[in-house]
Amino acid sequence: MSSKVFFADMRAGHRENLLDKLGRLLKACGISEKISANDLVAVKLHFGERGNHTFIRPIFIRRVVDEIRGCSGNPFLTDSSTLYPGERKEAVSALRCAIENGFAFAVVGAPLIMSDGLRGHSAEDVAIRGEVLQSVSIGREILESDALVTVSHFKCHELTGFGGALKNLGMGCASRSGKLVQHSNVAPKVAEKFCNGCGICLKACVHDAIAIIEGSARIDPDRCAGCGRCITACHRKAVNIQWNEAAPLVMKKMAEFALGAVQGKTEKTLYVNFITQVSPACDCYGHADAPIVNDIGICASNDPVALDQACADLVNNAQGNRDTALQSGWEPGGDKFRGVHPDIDWEIQLEHAEKIGLGTRVYELVRL
Repeated sequence: MSSKVFFADMRAGHRENLLDKLGRLLKACGISEKISANDLVAVKLHFGERGNHTFIRPIFIRRVVDEIRGCSGNPFLTDSSTLYPGERKEAVSALRCAIENGFAFAVVGAPLIMSDGLRGHSAEDVAIRGEVLQSVSIGREILESDALVTVSHFKCHELTGFGGALKNLGMGCASRSGKLVQHSNVAPKVAEKFCNGCGICLKACVHDAIAIIEGSARIDPDRCAGCGRCITACHRKAVNIQWNEAAPLVMKKMAEFALGAVQGKTEKTLYVNFITQVSPACDCYGHADAPIVNDIGICASNDPVALDQACADLVNNAQGNRDTALQSGWEPGGDKFRGVHPDIDWEIQLEHAEKIGLGTRVYELVRL
């Protein structure tokens, strides 16, 4: 059985602009049936890194907010803290970055709330029936919301081939410990040349897994619980993730975290992907390279697997842009994602998400 994916191209005129098309997409997906009066609605998006410019423009998010309000819902914008040190490692700097990127209340009309609390540890374990995992750690505010609207920038990704609705759900809704589970199966390590033995990481660790030995922090892998507190506590960036998990397993774990993120509200969740400024890498970088294809449009669906599959097909069926990071597959029908990241089998995330019951790869594209 196929799922419907609604598509609006980039054409606009005096009768209907792109914001109005977005509103029509949301109505076509039945947003009024998903949101009840007084529902607290999480609008999950990526606030963008400082220096990046390919994140979704705040004026589009304002239209999503307005449509939710039109259903008498109470929307809030949300994102999660990053696993690595940087501008968005905790709520204060992350929200400051979001506001600098235009996601202020005066622009978007909704408050900003981090889904995983002040330091990325406000989360709950959700039991799932996964192939790899049986429990996933999801940001508490995602779980406590009554409804969920994910708004994702569809682009390439160096670890998963592409990032869309599944990545926005799986990685974006996970707690810091959940992100670490997806990316690594060993304890963080300390770069002794950067460590000055200040003991901040020792105080941050709640599992007695860190000791100062000969003037440098040491992590006991047998005691480490993988919470990730030490990584962002270190101001010298001496505690680092060991990015040792293979890409296929990362994608499978990501799909299973996505399953946990929508647990209990699959009928109250809506997914929107913007196939615009399709950059070669994630929006987590403080820069964005030239798009590998021209802007294509906006897609929306009740099925995240069908949505991402449709978006991948639309990108691959487009003419690729020369003089970009795209090294092969320029022709319509060419694999654009392998043209940028040749070693990544991006279809694994779709195959696994379908296998665990998150959705179907079979879709009907409905053009508005």
